[in-house]
Amino acid sequence: MNRAIILSCVLGGACAGAQAQSSVTLYGIVDNGLSWQNSSASLGSTSGGRSLVKMTAGVWAGSRFGLKGSEDLGGGTKAIFALEAGFNSANGTSQFTGGLFTRQSWVGVTNTRFGTLTAGRQYTAYYTILAPWSPTTWLTGYFGAHPGDVDSLDNIYRANNSLVYQSPTIGGFTLGASYALGGVAGSVNAGSTWTAGLQYANGPFGVGAAFERINNSTPGGGTWGPASTTSNGGAEPAVSAINNGYQTAQAQQRFAVTGGYQISAAWDVSASYSNVQYIPGIGSGFRTTAIFNSAGAVLHFRPSTSWDFAGGYSYTRATLANGVSNAAQYHQVTLSQYYALSKRTGLYAVESGQRANGNTLSSNGKVIIATPSLGDGFSSTPASSRSQIAVGIGFVHRF
Repeated sequence: MNRAIILSCVLGGACAGAQAQSSVTLYGIVDNGLSWQNSSASLGSTSGGRSLVKMTAGVWAGSRFGLKGSEDLGGGTKAIFALEAGFNSANGTSQFTGGLFTRQSWVGVTNTRFGTLTAGRQYTAYYTILAPWSPTTWLTGYFGAHPGDVDSLDNIYRANNSLVYQSPTIGGFTLGASYALGGVAGSVNAGSTWTAGLQYANGPFGVGAAFERINNSTPGGGTWGPASTTSNGGAEPAVSAINNGYQTAQAQQRFAVTGGYQISAAWDVSASYSNVQYIPGIGSGFRTTAIFNSAGAVLHFRPSTSWDFAGGYSYTRATLANGVSNAAQYHQVTLSQYYALSKRTGLYAVESGQRANGNTLSSNGKVIIATPSLGDGFSSTPASSRSQIAVGIGFVHRF
């Protein structure tokens, strides 16, 4: 009896029903490192920034453990599930408050002819369609996501109470769609999220396009709360120095395109573009729609099975809105290096710098200077000046 079936027996409490067609796999990642940033201030502050050295967890790959499994139901159909818990491997606490399997917890069915349908807490179709060419694939979301991860191209964003459908791949095309119920009494729309996207992959070339609409759980707008599609008690989609003034939006919507090309066995390149809109309501702290456009590219080089190198640049620009006469702009450069000690274990280093120009809106609606927020790992410790630099090193093991 193999280990997967033994584990299945333990979880189920009996071995009588164990079949060769069923399997359960235990897996996980532990990732710890150190990081330094030249300027660290509280969110919304434009003064008092100091350099900071700290232990960082989950920079290259979020620390986690999980269970995933399937059962063959016959006729090309399988029942599938995933339970995945994130944790801070620097101190042993749960990654997100308010639950255990907060990275993923879903169950569903998959069929070779009709596709896959899953229900629970999971990635939206917006992310899964765009992910193969996301800037975070090699630059890491912590350092290399577009400033503040304003377009949610990193994988930290998941939706509660969601139904996700992914079609089988036909002629290189894959369709994805998802809908997350808001769970707000008296309103079908409040707190809900819907997404749709289309992906095409053929040989060395691939491209994906997707749309996402996220509605505030408070009708008319207000601070984002747990009833919306959040993962840590209401703080996501991510709030950073980039979008701090627009966190009371009635709705957020995103359109993004990512694509890539495998130049040779060692070289590949990817690019991305996104348009993000923060739409106000009667309860919002701003009055006109704020729009952020981001574009970036990543060049990846793998000279051997042991080494990986990548470098990327992104540019984010806000539109003029809400009394801002000099729109915020963010330039970001990120480098990453990875050395594989084995198939499961590696060492990494990441370096990133960001320059902010122009003005933005504070959480109380005042016009302030724009300050940087690197990737999505520095949202709570942005810079207090126009520039921010950070360096990180770490060790990651997969099991």
